[in-house]
Amino acid sequence: MAHFAKLDANNIVVFVTVGRQEDDGKETELTERTGDVYKQTSYNTLGGVHLLGGTPFRKNFAGIGFTYDGQRDAFISPKPYASWLLNENTCCWEAPIAAPNDGKSYAWDEATTSWIEVTPNV
Repeated sequence: MAHFAKLDANNIVVFVTVGRQEDDGKETELTERTGDVYKQTSYNTLGGVHLLGGTPFRKNFAGIGFTYDGQRDAFISPKPYASWLLNENTCCWEAPIAAPNDGKSYAWDEATTSWIEVTPNV
């Protein structure tokens, strides 16, 4: 199945819909037919990798609120924190420091720009 993201005047995704398989690659026809701007998106693409081993398409599956960047030909999620940086290869946001990899759970604390351990409430 083909998926399409409807864009507003600022290239923000306002709607994502499932099209027919026959619509694959026909975003221009869909745009002409409806008068709205549509860009095809791949349900199986995340961070520039196709999760089923296929060819990645537009870096990330579009979601409502994502931006379509025409220069990168990519869908980019809203920036989660002011300090995070866009990875140009994946078009995903990343913390300025990597999360600890020690098996514990962490949450980002923007006030201190650091990772804070999250302990479960038992």
